[in-house]
Amino acid sequence: MMPDGSEATTVKVLSRIADISAEEWDSCAGGDHPFTRHAFLHALEASGSACPESGWAPQHLVALDDKGKALAVAPLYLKSHSYGEYVFDWGWAEAYHRAGGRYYPKLQCAVPFTPATGSRLMLRPDAPPSTRQVLIAAMLELAKRSRASSLHITFPTEEECRLMGEAGLMTRIGQQYHWENRGYGSFDDFLGELSSRKRKAIRKEREQANSHGVDIRILSGQEIEERHWDAFYRFYLSTIDRKWAHAYLTKDFFHLLGRNMGDAVVLVVAERHGNPIAGALNLKSSDTLYGRNWGASEDLPFLHFEACYYRAIDYAIAHGLKRVEAGAQGAHKVQRGYLPNPTWSAHWIADPGLRAAVARFLEQEREMIAMDMEETAEAGPYRRQG
Repeated sequence: MMPDGSEATTVKVLSRIADISAEEWDSCAGGDHPFTRHAFLHALEASGSACPESGWAPQHLVALDDKGKALAVAPLYLKSHSYGEYVFDWGWAEAYHRAGGRYYPKLQCAVPFTPATGSRLMLRPDAPPSTRQVLIAAMLELAKRSRASSLHITFPTEEECRLMGEAGLMTRIGQQYHWENRGYGSFDDFLGELSSRKRKAIRKEREQANSHGVDIRILSGQEIEERHWDAFYRFYLSTIDRKWAHAYLTKDFFHLLGRNMGDAVVLVVAERHGNPIAGALNLKSSDTLYGRNWGASEDLPFLHFEACYYRAIDYAIAHGLKRVEAGAQGAHKVQRGYLPNPTWSAHWIADPGLRAAVARFLEQEREMIAMDMEETAEAGPYRRQG
């Protein structure tokens, strides 16, 4: 336990999310953002996707009030590598290694394998706002006690990142591509805001994607059967193989997700004669659809764009969602209506020399990303106003 210097608040470190009840965790995390829910984090750990054996050793923080009840929580892991984070520090690790340092283990406050912005300092509604600073201080203290080289808090909210900067962490900006719902009543309403050339291109892509003799359906909750998850896992592995990447998620993870969080899942499935041949996995909150994974057993022109981007827009419009977050990377999303949006992260590095070098790099990177976002948005598909 690590006491706060000014109040009776103490912070407990959990080596398993199962060591706290879903009710108590979610009283702080809330039930709306799908990725910080107890059920999602538990599915990652119980399935063997995020666990000590995979290099993600849970060190979750729970701030307790004077009655021993959770006042605030933070998802935290002691890591032996930098895989599955989407905010890249491989260059920092390599530079430190060349200088004779040991970069791993490091502490990572994040949702594993999930590049989606959300709260990382999660407070019970009646908790004092200063409890966020208690969590930040506890992370720093744990990093020192663990002899970790560094602490990284990835995809927090902008407000949280500001607080982390005030606490002495270095802040970093990144970018993703999001689609914003401007009150559209239909997909055609959205197309009406694009330039004529882009509008025609998207219509042509959708026409070709739907000409392959496959049935594209959107499933959620109990509509998703075990066979769908088995098929989707095969699609996931096929995508991993093509990208020479590592399969972070196990088959059990997808089944646990469907079993315990099915109502938050939006699964786009393409079927031929009733047999799934492709799928796109999304999760939803009350106002956002989050695109996560895609895979297919057949390479059909434009099916990826249809299932991942256009059907997501259809769904968001039909259900009154404010935005679609299509995940990390992919400048090709811009011409399909997804524009650059900032993401944030915060970093503390123990070694003064490495810290100074990273600080210089982040300052240069920040300017480059801001310029790139502005130029990308300017070259986007939307018609010029005025």
